[in-house]
Amino acid sequence: MPRVSLQRLNELAADALQRAGATPEMASSTAAALVAAEAQGLASHGLARVAQYAAHLRRGRANGRARPTVVRARAAACLVDADEGLAFPACALAVSEAIARARAAGAAFAGVTRSHHFGAAAWHLEPVAAAGMVGVAFSNSPAAMPAWGGRQALFGTNPIAAIFPRRGAPPLAIDLSLSEVARGKLMVAAREGRPIPPGWALDKDGRPTTDPKAGLEGTMLPAGGVKGAMLALMVELLCCALTGAAFGFEADTFFTDEGNRPRIGHAFLVIDPAALAGGEVFHERIETLIAAMLRDPQVRLPGQRRVELATRAASAGIEVPTQLLAQLESLAG
Repeated sequence: MPRVSLQRLNELAADALQRAGATPEMASSTAAALVAAEAQGLASHGLARVAQYAAHLRRGRANGRARPTVVRARAAACLVDADEGLAFPACALAVSEAIARARAAGAAFAGVTRSHHFGAAAWHLEPVAAAGMVGVAFSNSPAAMPAWGGRQALFGTNPIAAIFPRRGAPPLAIDLSLSEVARGKLMVAAREGRPIPPGWALDKDGRPTTDPKAGLEGTMLPAGGVKGAMLALMVELLCCALTGAAFGFEADTFFTDEGNRPRIGHAFLVIDPAALAGGEVFHERIETLIAAMLRDPQVRLPGQRRVELATRAASAGIEVPTQLLAQLESLAG
């Protein structure tokens, strides 16, 4: 596989998205997020999404001319309208607002409405950690999981993430979807012609399957059974009932070019440790827990592998499958 620099991949992704109808700002912020995900080993949220996003822009499923704005605000809360565009500019605005409001009020909640797929959840929280604050991110997504006891897809895989700043070390980042695996992993397996493990998905008739294409047409299984299904319900309500966004069952799948504008929702909670026990206590408690975890040689901190891969990719670039690179170059013109 050819090895390509992050700069070149950013250029290709941004050019492809702008050529499909995105504004330069939208194309740039989206490309940065997708390349960062690829560099961290998250292929399901990386460069494979460029073609998908470009198709949505061309088919009108995403508004390439969108200008996100704050449409409602109080001291420690605000709502950002993504204007039916790609999610990344709206999320950046929401996170920036939440940081500023948390600095003044101690904590802040920012919701995003009328949005699109927001990629790897922890990506949005990196500015929060850089500001010395704790962040939590939520998003709903098109229906992929049934309510517990049901068979019809109703909730999205509904990712959640949290980030905790550290002194002298990368922040502790936790990122997961509430299905057994992220649905994007099925997309990658289908593209590469690989089977998926049992326990990831059901086909459209409710039968267990190892065929990723059948899984994409069917439903995902929740992580942890009923507990994962209940958490998905909580995320659906936090991201939609509070913001007015579309529920998962109201949004067409991301995995087809045709369909409606998903208009899903995201939510970001930012907390300033100085408003509670204080920064010194916060950092002492974080490091005490991490030290206790690492006394067991089998323990690996969440996000550690992503940091290592991203550090390596920054200097050495990324190996990109030949077919995917050719697709990017074609889309970029």
